[in-house]
Amino acid sequence: MKVLAVADPFIPPEPMRKGLSGLAAQGVSVEVREWPLPDVETLQKLNLAIEQGGPEAVPPQDELLAGAEDADILVVQFFPVSRAVLDRLPNLKLLCVLRGGVENLDVAAARARGIVILNTPGRNARAVAEYTVGLMLAETRNIARCHAALKQGVWLKDFPNGDHIPELSGRTVGFVGFGNVGRLVAKLLQGFDCDYLVYDPFVTALPERARRASLDEVMAGSDVVSIHARLVPETHHLVGAAQIALMKPTAIIVNTARSGLLDQDALVRALAERRIAGAALDVFDREPIPADDPIMALDNLTMVPHVAGSTRDAFWGSPRLCAGHIAAWLAHETEGLPRVE
Repeated sequence: MKVLAVADPFIPPEPMRKGLSGLAAQGVSVEVREWPLPDVETLQKLNLAIEQGGPEAVPPQDELLAGAEDADILVVQFFPVSRAVLDRLPNLKLLCVLRGGVENLDVAAARARGIVILNTPGRNARAVAEYTVGLMLAETRNIARCHAALKQGVWLKDFPNGDHIPELSGRTVGFVGFGNVGRLVAKLLQGFDCDYLVYDPFVTALPERARRASLDEVMAGSDVVSIHARLVPETHHLVGAAQIALMKPTAIIVNTARSGLLDQDALVRALAERRIAGAALDVFDREPIPADDPIMALDNLTMVPHVAGSTRDAFWGSPRLCAGHIAAWLAHETEGLPRVE
């Protein structure tokens, strides 16, 4: 059994090789090849094109796939696996992607050939959870605004939420989605003595101080609304104008999940009209954000450029997680594997 793994600037060859090395005990040979990109910025631009246009948006790397016809398993992170790539790998039985999303895979083409697809959901859950808590603090306590002002020589003391700057202690944090990231955010917030409202039709167990609620109850009863749902057609604009209208005027909303879960235009209107206190976003409808986007004029919004999940620990730990999935698949222990259906 042979594995072909494609490294990239976020997961270089050596961490990829080290993470997959445990497969040797099962008689699996691993060949690591590097996607020839000059830097991380180039990879980010290509990844954006792929997320917007699918794996066909980036031409296949013929030289990277040369002589790989005997590969049984393909492991990639951001490398686009189009129909043309699959045609170059006629022996492929398993396709593993080192991320939760599968935007860079031609899932339909793989399924048509009977190829099993495994992903690694939760691989950067801790990174996103830590960043989410950071954004809650940054927005409520005006950390980014103070930093930006001081860089301009301004000793800032006047803020959009100046009349009601809160502490998180004793506040209610509402979760729209309570999967891997949401549960970790709740755990990290334990030290702040927060209460929780949770909207997630699929959740079974809740932590202490948490109460199951409807989406409307979460929006109306929370001081901080944090979005962690999965984006599928049914959850597009799950949080829209009607839901934002239910929020307290002193509340904020944080989105480190997917932009499509939140109606960005409705949020911009609510912030511009001061109907809620603020927001913090890591994801946007258009990335990078155009200079003339109305969102750029808001002074009650903390923005970061889609980096919540980007830590070395998250990236470099992914091959090890993937190796565990591959080992289970080889042993026919498929129950509970993160298989993409």
